Amino acid sequence: MLTLYPNPKINLGLRVVSRREDGYHNIETIMYPLLHTDRLDRLDIERSDRFAFTQSGIAVDCDEEHNLVVRAYRLLAHDYSLPPVHIHLDKHIPFGAGLGGGSADAAFTLRAVNTLFDLRLTDTQLALYALRLGADCPFFIYNTPCLATGIGDKLEPLSIDLSDYDIRLDKPATGVSTAEAYRGITPKTHTTPLTTLIQQPVEQWAQAITNDFETTVFALHPEIRAIKERMYNDGAAFALMSGSGSSVFGLFKKNS
Repeated sequence: MLTLYPNPKINLGLRVVSRREDGYHNIETIMYPLLHTDRLDRLDIERSDRFAFTQSGIAVDCDEEHNLVVRAYRLLAHDYSLPPVHIHLDKHIPFGAGLGGGSADAAFTLRAVNTLFDLRLTDTQLALYALRLGADCPFFIYNTPCLATGIGDKLEPLSIDLSDYDIRLDKPATGVSTAEAYRGITPKTHTTPLTTLIQQPVEQWAQAITNDFETTVFALHPEIRAIKERMYNDGAAFALMSGSGSSVFGLFKKNS
């Protein structure tokens, strides 16, 4: 049996820069993987006589064949005539949270199947499969800090070191759908790229780095705004809603 631990991500700034002709939006964001957190999923996969998908932890309310883990396996199984497997997902990354948990599970399933059956697919090849499952799925194939543009699918690796900070997550009971978050968005361009702003000291990020979804989401869910304010009151050097919400993260200087 092969076991992997899908991790969440946070967004160090998020801008909605334009609406596309296909109805989607172009964005600019910096995705940062949370590799050391107690909110990791667990993905177990092993060969089996018949296909089976089981789950524990946080319940995901969708039909099995629509689950991103199952869809990820089916993609590779179709192209490589793979034998059946048993996949078990122990879910701890909350959904509707802006943490990319479902996308992480899908990407890690692709990586697990690639390893289990020695398909020898490169990260570039796996990322192309991941893109068929969701715009931010390819990020979790590389799982390193990246500038994401386009619909979140165009990735550029970045060197960002937050090892001097504790990263705290807080998710309210409220969930925010992506459609709800986009409903009040007015796309706009910015003169200074996020990649320039992120080079400033973390303590200066609060004056320069924003998440465009906060305006809409905070108006609808003031309890999320309250979490961000509490992060700053508790001494965070920087706090922001992640993705389209509802999670908020805070960066707290270690030993301060």
